[in-house]
Amino acid sequence: MSILIDQNTRLIVQGITGREGTFHARLMKEYGTNVVAGVTPGKAGTYIDDIPVFDNVLEAKEKTGANTTILFVPPKFTKDAILEACGAGIEIIVTIAEGVPLHDMLFCVNYANKNNSIIIGPNCPGVISPGKAKVGFMADMIYSAGPVGIMSRSATLSYETANNLSNDGIGQSTVVGVGGDPICGSTFVDLLPFFEQDKETKVIFIIGEIGGSNEEIAAKYAKENISKPLLAFIAGEAAPEGKRMGHAGAIVSPGGEGGAQKKKETLRKNGVTVVEKLTEIPEIVSKFL
Repeated sequence: MSILIDQNTRLIVQGITGREGTFHARLMKEYGTNVVAGVTPGKAGTYIDDIPVFDNVLEAKEKTGANTTILFVPPKFTKDAILEACGAGIEIIVTIAEGVPLHDMLFCVNYANKNNSIIIGPNCPGVISPGKAKVGFMADMIYSAGPVGIMSRSATLSYETANNLSNDGIGQSTVVGVGGDPICGSTFVDLLPFFEQDKETKVIFIIGEIGGSNEEIAAKYAKENISKPLLAFIAGEAAPEGKRMGHAGAIVSPGGEGGAQKKKETLRKNGVTVVEKLTEIPEIVSKFL
């Protein structure tokens, strides 16, 4: 098993005729993902390799039975692309663009909730269930199938974590990039119930960073609702207050709110095992398997 995506995923690539869309559609298909359609307005009737292209998501879904989409579209068009996918009844919507306007995402998240769609991202690498499906642009060779579920605000730290685990013979059930923006479609607390219900996942690992309170909210929820071991790594130990560090959501408020130390304290108080170094992750995770 896994969460969100698996061998039954039927994927649409919105923006497939663009350079990045074409490139990554091919890589996802090569990995084994069932890429059934692409969508680019005005390009209906064409093909990218053997993947048919449609003018809109609704037609693509009706003709192919697609249930998942990934958006390779610019930030200013992301809102329209998400709303189109929601309106067509797509279940999982992965959006990777960085710089999507804040109010656009607020509107999209509310709309998706009303339409029973799950948004992953923006500003994320996507989702991979090793050996089953990849919906994103991550380097798939560093992942291996196994019992550790990972969700991360940082793309690069999720890569390093998965690679460290795989090198020590510890595989992953699903790795989700939740995104580094202040408003994302799915937060840690939204995804925890999926990992809890997944029989393959034995350990859940959160990779957080400074800014916001998503890690703390997840820890408090997990204390009452999650039976599986929950571990976490928090990046940004040396970040100064009031200075944005990398991601739009990675900023410590004046007074230290959203800082690494306060996050770690809250996580530990709620029973989460906090890992201090990425290199220590395999050894610590193995104790819970």
